[in-house]
Amino acid sequence: MSASLLIVADQLMLKVAFLTSEYPAPSHAWMRREWLAVEASGVEISRYSVRRWKGELVDPEDISESRKTRVILEAGVLAFITSTLVTAITSPIRFLLAVKVAFQIGLRSERGLHRHVAYLVEACILRGWLRRSNVDHIHVHFGTNPTVVAMLCRLLGGPPYSFTVHGPHEFDVAPKIALGTKAAHAAFVVTISDYGQAEFAKWCDPADRHKVHVVYCGVDDAYLTDVASPIPDVPIFVCVGRLDPVKGQIELIDAVERIVSKDRAIKIVLVGDGPSRQAIERHARELGVSDHVTFAGMASGEEVRRHILSSRALVLPSYAEGLPVVIMEALAMHRPVIATDVAGVSELVQTGKTGWLIPPGDVAQLTEALAACLEAPVEDLAAMAEAGASIVRKRHHASIEAGKLRELITRSLKHA
Repeated sequence: MSASLLIVADQLMLKVAFLTSEYPAPSHAWMRREWLAVEASGVEISRYSVRRWKGELVDPEDISESRKTRVILEAGVLAFITSTLVTAITSPIRFLLAVKVAFQIGLRSERGLHRHVAYLVEACILRGWLRRSNVDHIHVHFGTNPTVVAMLCRLLGGPPYSFTVHGPHEFDVAPKIALGTKAAHAAFVVTISDYGQAEFAKWCDPADRHKVHVVYCGVDDAYLTDVASPIPDVPIFVCVGRLDPVKGQIELIDAVERIVSKDRAIKIVLVGDGPSRQAIERHARELGVSDHVTFAGMASGEEVRRHILSSRALVLPSYAEGLPVVIMEALAMHRPVIATDVAGVSELVQTGKTGWLIPPGDVAQLTEALAACLEAPVEDLAAMAEAGASIVRKRHHASIEAGKLRELITRSLKHA
């Protein structure tokens, strides 16, 4: 390692690139927080995305981040051809090694060999951009295709890389996306929960397990320092997330119908949009509970905050999650949480302590949890929420977690 790079690492005057599949997107507020917190710590960062998110951005901060982000697939055909030829001619041995690895993982992947050839071309583009920007390290979010691009970029002579695995999808398809190979070539690997760290250990070589660290997703100071807002004594629950079968909103409508059938007041506010919206609306009409369900649509961070503060509790009946940031936000805002026991959710939600933890797909237990929350005095709910807020303050402070990531990057450069 050069003396100049050691000086840079020692002084923490790093140039770090962040890469993901699409950025910014409304569901990636936690990612934006991390990147901005790393930048605020004195690290010079650049933002890269494989593709641009196709939906409409409503949050001013997302719009600002979009202007700062360089998108690989917008480079143009000529740039792809030129960068690939230049890389092959100037670094033939490295190029052949990258081709070999791309073929090896492409042949056994879900996406096929042709996609991995495309990732190799994208890696050639990224290599040129990072070299011209003198980037010291690249960190990737999600262990899927963007990490393939970063790994191939490294094999082509690009900077060291690390990546964050969120789960659960990455763990479900770990052999097909070559998680072990990606860990072998990486400087280090990050998971967002203790559950994720244990799960990742199953898929990497034992010799690489020391590379796996936990860096929790974080919430802003605004969530952690605000005076607790009293829980309103209203029968309103908020569900924040993409409207999708895996998120369990259909089952939530079933639970609402059971509550309403017993002449209890209840209202669910669904914040977000997605492919299941029409199906959920139709199901609510068929069960006769449309008046008890509000579709708030896409919302900015501040709007989500207002919805949570106006609710009695957050409810997330998902079939699959990693460790949802919205749970951290709700607890930080002193609202209890009803959520399913999937992946790392139990690290934050504990029945009787911070909310209610229920099995995924169990409408009966979801109904019981909603009813229990409706019947509980707001003082008891406030005590649950305070317990949750205490956990969030200790483990999910965005600046502290960003500092952990920065330290991992600095340490990896020193030992490169």
